[in-house]
Amino acid sequence: MDKLLIFALVGLAAQTIDGSLGMAYGVTSNTLLVATGVSVAVASASVHFAEVGTTLISGASHWRFGNVDWRVVARIAVPGGIGAFLGATVLSNVSTEAATPWVAALLLVLGLYIVARFVFGQPPAIKADSRPGLKLLAPLGLIGGFIDSTGGGGWGPVTTPTLISSGTMDPRKVIGSVSASEFVVAVSASLGFLVGLADEAIDWRIVIGLLLGGCFAAPFAAYLVRHLSLPLLGALVGTVILVTNYRTLLRNFDAESAPAYLHVVLVSLAIIAMAIYQVRKRPAVDVPAQGKRPEDEPAQLG
Repeated sequence: MDKLLIFALVGLAAQTIDGSLGMAYGVTSNTLLVATGVSVAVASASVHFAEVGTTLISGASHWRFGNVDWRVVARIAVPGGIGAFLGATVLSNVSTEAATPWVAALLLVLGLYIVARFVFGQPPAIKADSRPGLKLLAPLGLIGGFIDSTGGGGWGPVTTPTLISSGTMDPRKVIGSVSASEFVVAVSASLGFLVGLADEAIDWRIVIGLLLGGCFAAPFAAYLVRHLSLPLLGALVGTVILVTNYRTLLRNFDAESAPAYLHVVLVSLAIIAMAIYQVRKRPAVDVPAQGKRPEDEPAQLG
């Protein structure tokens, strides 16, 4: 029972971060599970099965708060599912370690761009019906799904910053659509793991615990996305991208140290503080994806 409670708390924390920022469920849950003594293999497979339930609830919650563009979901979810299934089965023995630092460096640059654009610059005015095309969404979904299943997580960290930095879609819609489409990716990856591993690497106590925690966190996270101002949302997304990929690069080059982590934490806090200052300095005028007037919107947090 104590173990189940711990796993539920892990699911609560992971889903709160993932549902509100569109990424980091796999990174958060795997990190916390390994810290409690769960092996890496068991943690990875169990997390993907838990995501089938948490992503369904998260997608429904984002839809309820108007954060989902179903055209984007349709165009990115199918190739994402194909990539996830291939990564978990046919190509499961192919190592992606050589590409890890390059992907992390690219995402780090995208994180810096998002921070520069939404925190230190004027948040872009994005039309309510604006969305990226299939030429971007299809390959992005395929790559994101493949990395997610072979690397133990990566759907959100790859797709969310790419779509936000494209400037063709409201960040709220990006987070909601990425979260909704992740259900297809999770189902496909889980089927791939069943084909390749049967159920030998799955701890169902972990799956149930993560599901319980995710059920409580998903609606709250979707509510946050709907109400956070764009500068603060950009700062939170950007700093998560910076911290996670900076950590990946440090580990890849065996350069982990307390001062190295302290530097990135201080930078992240400074970025968030600047975003809060920007929000307080000027009235929130970012128009939501539904095209309503700012005065019709609820008071924004931050």
